[in-house]
Amino acid sequence: MEQDVIRVETDSRGVATITLNRPGRHNAMSAEMMDALAAAAARLGADPGLRAVVLTGAGESFCAGGDLGWMMAQIQADRAQRMAEARRLAGMLRALNEMPKPLIGRIQGNAYGGGLGLIAVCDIAVAAAEVRLAFTETRLGLIPATIGPYVAARMGEGKARRVFMSARPFDAAEAVALDLLARAVPAGELDAAVEAELAPFLRVAPGAVGRAKALLRSLGARIDDQVIEATISRLADSWETEEARAGIAAFLDKRPPPWA
Repeated sequence: MEQDVIRVETDSRGVATITLNRPGRHNAMSAEMMDALAAAAARLGADPGLRAVVLTGAGESFCAGGDLGWMMAQIQADRAQRMAEARRLAGMLRALNEMPKPLIGRIQGNAYGGGLGLIAVCDIAVAAAEVRLAFTETRLGLIPATIGPYVAARMGEGKARRVFMSARPFDAAEAVALDLLARAVPAGELDAAVEAELAPFLRVAPGAVGRAKALLRSLGARIDDQVIEATISRLADSWETEEARAGIAAFLDKRPPPWA
């Protein structure tokens, strides 16, 4: 399964690279991709020989968010199925966030919606300066629910309010100012920038890195079972609204939504 929707490769230094591998769909997250990412996070996190993980995308986009076909299916589903699928998405984000290895985002292309959630769970994210980003959920009548705790933890509520609700596109330089990204560099320098972020982790004790990461999580914003379940419910609620039905249908039909 993983070979289809993601690629996982590990080099001789103990650095694994997870590549989102649906370039024809701009690496939009399907149920299969979510499951593959969660499984990869669990496996890599348990590997004592692994020093760090890089997360990137194949093709011109990093991640366009949730697959629209997957989201449309939730509108047609019953409440139990909506909750199960929201829990699948939330579980994937949690697995990456809690993986006891440093996670470095290599953001080579544009990111939208849930793709920004993937950036937010990275410990460090470096992007090509040319990329564009947006929390696009409200344009579809949805809300960025399951990614919300990680976005708030990374950006802080005040900075997140500037872009979290409006679906306004912003560039990599603004994303650095908003604390979503650590650095923005010319595309030709992206690999070197990622290597510069990786290098220090190859000189420190990997077990201590994992324990330090867990300590920071315990000292930071609370993202526990209660918080995650609340976001799952809110996403399921959002899929049940008439706005979501109209917004996703309009997007699929390539026409403006009724509120535009």
